[in-house]
Amino acid sequence: MTTRPLIIAIDGPAGAGKSTLARALARQLGYLYINTGAMYRAIAWQVTQQGISLEDTDQIGSLARRAQIELKGSPDEMRITIDAKDVTKEILAPEVALTASVVSTIPEVRRALVARQQQIGADGGVVMEGRDIGTIVFPGADVKIYLDASQSDRSARRHRQERKGGIQGSLESTQAEIEERDRRDSTRLESPLIQAADAHYIDSSGRSIDQVIELALRLVNEAQSGRA
Repeated sequence: MTTRPLIIAIDGPAGAGKSTLARALARQLGYLYINTGAMYRAIAWQVTQQGISLEDTDQIGSLARRAQIELKGSPDEMRITIDAKDVTKEILAPEVALTASVVSTIPEVRRALVARQQQIGADGGVVMEGRDIGTIVFPGADVKIYLDASQSDRSARRHRQERKGGIQGSLESTQAEIEERDRRDSTRLESPLIQAADAHYIDSSGRSIDQVIELALRLVNEAQSGRA
Protein backbone atom coordinates (compact mmCIF):
# COMPACT_ATOMS: atom_id res chain seq x y z
CA MET A 1 0.00 0.00 0.00
CA THR A 2 1.33 3.43 -0.95
CA THR A 3 1.53 5.92 1.92
CA ARG A 4 -0.06 9.29 1.26
CA PRO A 5 2.47 12.13 1.11
CA LEU A 6 2.53 14.40 4.12
CA ILE A 7 0.34 17.41 4.78
CA ILE A 8 2.54 20.07 6.36
CA ALA A 9 0.85 23.03 8.06
CA ILE A 10 2.76 26.19 8.94
CA ASP A 11 0.99 28.88 10.94
CA GLY A 12 2.10 32.07 12.62
CA PRO A 13 1.78 35.86 12.65
CA ALA A 14 2.64 38.23 9.81
CA GLY A 15 6.35 38.56 9.06
CA ALA A 16 7.48 35.47 10.98
CA GLY A 17 9.01 33.95 7.85
CA LYS A 18 6.30 31.42 7.02
CA SER A 19 6.50 31.89 3.26
CA THR A 20 10.28 31.52 3.16
CA LEU A 21 10.17 28.36 5.26
CA ALA A 22 7.21 26.87 3.40
CA ARG A 23 8.82 27.47 0.00
CA ALA A 24 12.08 25.90 1.17
CA LEU A 25 10.34 22.80 2.50
CA ALA A 26 8.23 22.42 -0.63
CA ARG A 27 11.32 22.79 -2.80
CA GLN A 28 13.32 20.17 -0.91
CA LEU A 29 10.44 17.70 -0.62
CA GLY A 30 9.06 18.20 -4.12
CA TYR A 31 5.71 19.21 -2.61
CA LEU A 32 3.10 21.74 -3.68
CA TYR A 33 3.47 25.11 -1.94
CA ILE A 34 0.31 27.00 -1.04
CA ASN A 35 0.35 30.51 0.40
CA THR A 36 -3.19 30.88 1.74
CA GLY A 37 -2.57 34.55 2.54
CA ALA A 38 -2.23 35.18 -1.19
CA MET A 39 -5.72 33.76 -1.65
CA TYR A 40 -7.18 36.28 0.80
CA ARG A 41 -5.23 39.06 -0.89
CA ALA A 42 -6.66 38.02 -4.25
CA ILE A 43 -10.17 38.38 -2.85
CA ALA A 44 -9.19 41.76 -1.37
CA TRP A 45 -7.85 42.90 -4.74
CA GLN A 46 -11.11 41.87 -6.41
CA VAL A 47 -13.13 43.69 -3.77
CA THR A 48 -11.12 46.86 -4.41
CA GLN A 49 -11.41 46.55 -8.18
CA GLN A 50 -15.17 46.21 -7.98
CA GLY A 51 -15.51 49.09 -5.55
CA ILE A 52 -17.29 47.01 -2.93
CA SER A 53 -17.60 48.57 0.50
CA LEU A 54 -15.78 46.66 3.23
CA GLU A 55 -18.97 46.97 5.27
CA ASP A 56 -20.92 44.98 2.65
CA THR A 57 -19.96 41.58 4.04
CA ASP A 58 -22.76 39.79 2.20
CA GLN A 59 -21.51 40.91 -1.21
CA ILE A 60 -17.89 40.15 -0.30
CA GLY A 61 -18.87 36.69 0.91
CA SER A 62 -20.75 36.06 -2.32
CA LEU A 63 -17.72 37.19 -4.33
CA ALA A 64 -15.47 34.77 -2.39
CA ARG A 65 -17.83 31.85 -3.04
CA ARG A 66 -17.91 32.56 -6.79
CA ALA A 67 -14.23 33.43 -7.30
CA GLN A 68 -12.05 30.99 -9.20
CA ILE A 69 -8.64 31.16 -7.52
CA GLU A 70 -5.69 29.18 -8.86
CA LEU A 71 -2.12 28.90 -7.58
CA LYS A 72 0.34 27.46 -10.06
CA GLY A 73 4.07 27.17 -10.57
CA SER A 74 7.13 26.20 -8.56
CA PRO A 75 7.61 27.33 -4.95
CA ASP A 76 9.89 30.13 -6.13
CA GLU A 77 7.74 31.24 -9.06
CA MET A 78 4.22 30.83 -7.74
CA ARG A 79 1.57 32.66 -9.75
CA ILE A 80 -1.92 33.41 -8.47
CA THR A 81 -4.93 34.14 -10.61
CA ILE A 82 -8.48 35.10 -9.74
CA ASP A 83 -11.12 34.60 -12.40
CA ALA A 84 -8.31 34.05 -14.95
CA LYS A 85 -6.59 37.37 -14.08
CA ASP A 86 -2.96 37.05 -12.94
CA VAL A 87 -2.68 39.20 -9.81
CA THR A 88 0.68 37.95 -8.52
CA LYS A 89 2.21 41.43 -8.45
CA GLU A 90 -0.93 43.41 -7.68
CA ILE A 91 -1.60 41.64 -4.38
CA LEU A 92 1.77 42.73 -2.98
CA ALA A 93 0.63 46.35 -2.67
CA PRO A 94 0.32 47.55 0.96
CA GLU A 95 -3.25 48.76 0.39
CA VAL A 96 -4.26 45.27 -0.75
CA ALA A 97 -2.67 43.79 2.38
CA LEU A 98 -4.65 46.20 4.56
CA THR A 99 -7.88 45.33 2.76
CA ALA A 100 -7.07 41.64 3.09
CA SER A 101 -6.67 42.00 6.85
CA VAL A 102 -10.29 43.19 6.96
CA VAL A 103 -11.69 40.81 4.35
CA SER A 104 -10.11 37.82 6.10
CA THR A 105 -12.20 38.48 9.22
CA ILE A 106 -15.47 37.89 7.32
CA PRO A 107 -16.76 34.39 8.19
CA GLU A 108 -18.24 33.71 4.74
CA VAL A 109 -14.91 34.50 3.09
CA ARG A 110 -12.96 32.23 5.39
CA ARG A 111 -15.40 29.36 4.90
CA ALA A 112 -15.23 29.67 1.12
CA LEU A 113 -11.43 29.74 1.02
CA VAL A 114 -10.98 27.05 3.68
CA ALA A 115 -13.10 24.71 1.53
CA ARG A 116 -10.89 25.47 -1.46
CA GLN A 117 -7.71 24.94 0.57
CA GLN A 118 -8.95 21.60 1.86
CA GLN A 119 -9.70 20.53 -1.69
CA ILE A 120 -6.21 21.48 -2.86
CA GLY A 121 -4.38 19.64 -0.08
CA ALA A 122 -6.60 16.63 0.45
CA ASP A 123 -4.23 14.18 -1.25
CA GLY A 124 -1.16 15.35 0.67
CA GLY A 125 2.19 16.31 -0.76
CA VAL A 126 1.54 19.91 0.24
CA VAL A 127 3.13 22.59 2.39
CA MET A 128 0.42 25.05 3.30
CA GLU A 129 1.06 28.24 5.23
CA GLY A 130 -1.32 30.66 6.82
CA ARG A 131 -2.91 31.41 10.16
CA ASP A 132 -5.46 28.64 10.65
CA ILE A 133 -3.99 25.68 8.74
CA GLY A 134 -3.24 23.46 11.72
CA THR A 135 -6.38 24.45 13.62
CA ILE A 136 -9.13 24.74 10.99
CA VAL A 137 -8.01 23.81 7.48
CA PHE A 138 -6.09 20.62 8.31
CA PRO A 139 -6.38 19.87 12.05
CA GLY A 140 -5.13 16.36 11.23
CA ALA A 141 -2.01 17.57 9.39
CA ASP A 142 0.98 15.24 9.66
CA VAL A 143 3.34 18.07 10.66
CA LYS A 144 2.22 21.28 12.33
CA ILE A 145 4.60 24.17 12.88
CA TYR A 146 3.79 27.44 14.59
CA LEU A 147 6.46 29.90 13.44
CA ASP A 148 6.86 33.01 15.54
CA ALA A 149 9.29 35.91 16.01
CA SER A 150 9.50 39.11 17.99
CA GLN A 151 7.42 41.97 16.64
CA SER A 152 10.54 44.02 15.91
CA ASP A 153 12.07 41.16 13.90
CA ARG A 154 8.84 40.63 12.01
CA SER A 155 8.47 44.30 11.16
CA ALA A 156 12.05 44.54 9.90
CA ARG A 157 11.65 41.38 7.83
CA ARG A 158 8.40 42.55 6.24
CA HIS A 159 9.91 45.98 5.53
CA ARG A 160 12.84 44.37 3.69
CA GLN A 161 10.42 42.27 1.64
CA GLU A 162 8.41 45.34 0.68
CA ARG A 163 11.50 47.30 -0.37
CA LYS A 164 12.74 44.33 -2.40
CA GLY A 165 9.38 44.29 -4.16
CA GLY A 166 9.73 47.99 -5.02
CA ILE A 167 7.28 49.17 -2.37
CA GLN A 168 8.48 52.31 -0.60
CA GLY A 169 7.51 53.07 2.95
CA SER A 170 8.93 53.63 6.41
CA LEU A 171 9.77 50.94 8.94
CA GLU A 172 7.41 52.70 11.34
CA SER A 173 4.45 52.36 8.97
CA THR A 174 5.27 48.68 8.42
CA GLN A 175 5.40 48.11 12.17
CA ALA A 176 2.03 49.80 12.59
CA GLU A 177 0.56 47.53 9.91
CA ILE A 178 2.03 44.45 11.65
CA GLU A 179 0.54 45.54 14.98
CA GLU A 180 -2.88 46.07 13.42
CA ARG A 181 -2.72 42.73 11.60
CA ASP A 182 -1.79 40.97 14.84
CA ARG A 183 -4.79 42.53 16.56
CA ARG A 184 -7.22 41.52 13.83
CA ASP A 185 -5.81 38.01 13.45
CA SER A 186 -5.98 37.24 17.15
CA THR A 187 -9.40 38.78 17.87
CA ARG A 188 -11.52 37.76 14.87
CA LEU A 189 -14.41 35.43 15.70
CA GLU A 190 -13.87 33.08 12.75
CA SER A 191 -10.61 31.08 12.83
CA PRO A 192 -8.53 33.37 15.07
CA LEU A 193 -4.76 32.98 15.00
CA ILE A 194 -3.83 30.54 17.76
CA GLN A 195 -1.21 27.83 18.10
CA ALA A 196 -2.64 24.32 17.70
CA ALA A 197 -2.15 22.25 20.85
CA ASP A 198 -0.06 19.70 18.94
CA ALA A 199 1.94 22.19 16.85
CA HIS A 200 5.71 22.48 17.19
CA TYR A 201 6.68 26.02 18.21
CA ILE A 202 9.67 27.58 16.45
CA ASP A 203 10.88 31.09 17.27
CA SER A 204 12.81 32.47 14.31
CA SER A 205 14.07 35.54 16.21
CA GLY A 206 17.83 35.72 15.87
CA ARG A 207 17.95 32.53 13.81
CA SER A 208 19.07 32.29 10.21
CA ILE A 209 16.65 30.86 7.67
CA ASP A 210 18.95 27.84 7.30
CA GLN A 211 18.68 27.13 11.02
CA VAL A 212 14.89 27.36 10.89
CA ILE A 213 14.73 25.08 7.84
CA GLU A 214 16.95 22.55 9.60
CA LEU A 215 14.63 22.46 12.60
CA ALA A 216 11.57 22.05 10.38
CA LEU A 217 13.15 19.31 8.26
CA ARG A 218 13.97 17.40 11.43
CA LEU A 219 10.26 17.42 12.32
CA VAL A 220 9.33 16.29 8.80
CA ASN A 221 11.86 13.45 8.90
CA GLU A 222 10.49 12.32 12.28
CA ALA A 223 6.96 12.27 10.87
CA GLN A 224 8.06 10.29 7.82
CA SER A 225 9.95 7.80 9.98
CA GLY A 226 6.92 7.33 12.19
CA ARG A 227 4.82 6.35 9.19
CA ALA A 228 7.36 3.96 7.67
